[in-house]
Amino acid sequence: MLTDIYKKIRNQQRISPNEGLEVLQNAELLDLGDLANEIRFRKNPSPHVTFVVDSNPNYTNVCNIDCIFCAFYRHPGEEGVYTHSVDEMIQKFKESAEKGVTTILLQGGVNPALPFDYYLEMVARTIKEVPQVHPHFFSTSEIIVMAEVSKLSIREVLQKLWEVGMRTIPGGGAEILSDKVKRKISSLKGTSEDWLNVMREAHRIGFKSTATMMYGHIETDEDIVIHLESIRKLHDEFHGFTAFVPWSFKPGNTPLEKIIPHYASSTRYLQMIAFSRIYLDNFQHIQSSWFSEGKKTGQISLHFGGDDFGGTLLEENVHAAANFVNTTNTDEVMDLIRESGFIPAQRTTLYEILRTYEQKIAA
Repeated sequence: MLTDIYKKIRNQQRISPNEGLEVLQNAELLDLGDLANEIRFRKNPSPHVTFVVDSNPNYTNVCNIDCIFCAFYRHPGEEGVYTHSVDEMIQKFKESAEKGVTTILLQGGVNPALPFDYYLEMVARTIKEVPQVHPHFFSTSEIIVMAEVSKLSIREVLQKLWEVGMRTIPGGGAEILSDKVKRKISSLKGTSEDWLNVMREAHRIGFKSTATMMYGHIETDEDIVIHLESIRKLHDEFHGFTAFVPWSFKPGNTPLEKIIPHYASSTRYLQMIAFSRIYLDNFQHIQSSWFSEGKKTGQISLHFGGDDFGGTLLEENVHAAANFVNTTNTDEVMDLIRESGFIPAQRTTLYEILRTYEQKIAA
């Protein structure tokens, strides 16, 4: 059966969820990688691997949805709780811009005490006062709480964010788009359809976004296929996703650590990168990560279907709260890409190439 499915894939025919499950469960890893790499170079023929110079600050760690996979959130009044003013965040963005950052990926906890105007002001002032950076702001969960506090519809909230200048949203909050899983790990966060609906409305307006997946906890292979099928179908509607970004669950300091105390393996990550490249036949970019899976695994994954190396992450707090810390800089990112046999290319949030680095610049 696998031989027939491989033939179908090489003939650029879409595989079904059942065929996808067969590949995920029974394909040899190296066969999967070879097939994914073929597709990667068919979609992106150049030897370039892209990256973005970005920072991932947070404006609040107050959150009321208590996801059991998260070590970042705090309740009001707890030690270490914070909510930054817009002035404080704008200053942080300016400092990032001075260091060459072009994208700010901004998310927080889900804090219902913040008025909708707080978010609108954050976007408008970023565009006006820090025009060097692209505001890649607010996950679906935050957009849902904006609708609740403002008593507007999801579409109306997104329209107002669009009117003040926002053009992209991060894909966080998807985890696994299977309600069987969501009821166990994030029961207060909403359903899979809630995440898909925010993305659908955003794409309908004209926003671009990433799609993400956090695996390596209680999900099954069937759940992974359901997740990928959901975003593949949505992408067929509006072609609003710029890239797919999978990462593994980090258990440190989380309630879920008691059930899942270990990290997913590097082999599983390579399998996820390769399988997503194969199954998501309508996605242009698959993001490999030096950050979430380690630098060597990230490099190897560039030969398993990945064509983008993510961001430099000048600041990152969510994984750090789970005792997972991994840092780099722009020069090292470029070196890692070169060592993998590719040419580094700095991109924008929307995957426009800003500069390629054909040769290493002498010190």
